[in-house]
Amino acid sequence: MPSLDFEPLTYEELSPERRPTLSQALVPVLGVVVFLGIGSGYLKLAPHAPLLWSIVLTGLVATYWLGLSWNDVYDGIAKGLMMGLQAVLILFTIYALIATWVSAGTIPGLMYYGLSVLTPEVFLPATALLAAAVAFSIGSSWTTAGTLGVAFIGIGSGLGIPEPMTAGAILSGAYAGDKQSPLSDTTNLAAAVTNTDLYDHIRSMRWGTLLALGISVVLYAALGLRAGGAIPAGQVAEIQGALAGTYDISPLVFLPLVVTFGLALSGYSALPSLVAGVFAGVLTTVLLQGQSFVVGWEIFLNGTEPATGVERVDRLLHSDGLSGSAWTITVVVAALSLGGLLESTGILAVLAHRLAASIRSRSSLIVSTGVGAIVVNVLSAQQYMSIVVPGMSLRNLYDEYDLDSENLSRAVEAAGTPTGALIPWHAGAVYMSGAFGVATLEYFPYYFFAFLSPLVLFAMGLTGWGITEKRVDAGDGRSAAAADD
Repeated sequence: MPSLDFEPLTYEELSPERRPTLSQALVPVLGVVVFLGIGSGYLKLAPHAPLLWSIVLTGLVATYWLGLSWNDVYDGIAKGLMMGLQAVLILFTIYALIATWVSAGTIPGLMYYGLSVLTPEVFLPATALLAAAVAFSIGSSWTTAGTLGVAFIGIGSGLGIPEPMTAGAILSGAYAGDKQSPLSDTTNLAAAVTNTDLYDHIRSMRWGTLLALGISVVLYAALGLRAGGAIPAGQVAEIQGALAGTYDISPLVFLPLVVTFGLALSGYSALPSLVAGVFAGVLTTVLLQGQSFVVGWEIFLNGTEPATGVERVDRLLHSDGLSGSAWTITVVVAALSLGGLLESTGILAVLAHRLAASIRSRSSLIVSTGVGAIVVNVLSAQQYMSIVVPGMSLRNLYDEYDLDSENLSRAVEAAGTPTGALIPWHAGAVYMSGAFGVATLEYFPYYFFAFLSPLVLFAMGLTGWGITEKRVDAGDGRSAAAADD
């Protein structure tokens, strides 16, 4: 879980002489939008260069317009990197884990058995529900997507389901389960920064999450009926034959899966659980697949290049190992640097202050909180920041409107946590795209939960459904002034 020591700058903490005006704050923000829009959208550049342009522009505004020193600029970048350090380390680890799980036969084994029991018609809704169950159990959408999700991509491909659809179903289930899990870092973070009891926070999200996931599952069921079609004769048998002919497929190949999820279920954080999975993957590669100890660790570093005799299978099981994470990591480092700089210069604080000043009702407060979380996601490329900045900047307003803090915690997580994977330069999107081998903009239209979760939140804010007033003392106990769900 990320450190809760981090507190974003507030508008009041900024001295008047170094506090950006709204026009000053909008210059780098618009620069980010223009650079990424032209660079990535029009010129088709990778995000690295547009992000660098944005960092340079923000640094120049901070130095020559706001009067900050180079040390101030550097400290802001360092703060952003520290906030996202766990994400960077998980990214390194997951690339290595995928390679070792392929060589161990874990992912091929999941594909082999999955093709035996799933059909095209039920695959997409089943994938969303299974991903939700696993993510809820272990408290990590990233671990779920980077392990079982990779296998689901292969199973879906074998069943004739387009990979972007499968990726969308995995993400919908993984983020829905993550939001409801008491083991999730973002769930704990949202409760902590808003001073909300953890289980009150989870309970407040229950019906909104179930509604958004339920609609998503129905949409995946309809999509599966249309997308699957008839499997070409012999295709499943061909894929299973290629897998069985290349790997020793037996229940023992699932040892890395048991180790990783067992540690996660025991309460270990995602990073040590994944590292243990890497070691279990190498061990299984050596003992079960007959590779040498040296080859096992070379696969960890350089990845896999299987030769099963079936091109589709070879493509699905290709992996780049630890060394293949460089492209992904550099995007995340640049995005985190930009996010830290925008926060340390006070630009995010000014935007949050202006947002708060525009609120005139309870409904606009709920909706504005969700919109603010999404905007911070876009600018900071970090889901933790999307929870912390609006969560701490707007919580006094919830007191002023006599709203319980669980309304705030629900709003920042319902809008902030799932939407990051829609933003191509966001740490979550870069991670998911790299793990699945599917570009963000390809799975974008099929990641239904990311759209439905904020929409349900906005509907709750506008209708008052599920909105709870601040609890007041009543005799020896406490009672809520409004129904909570």
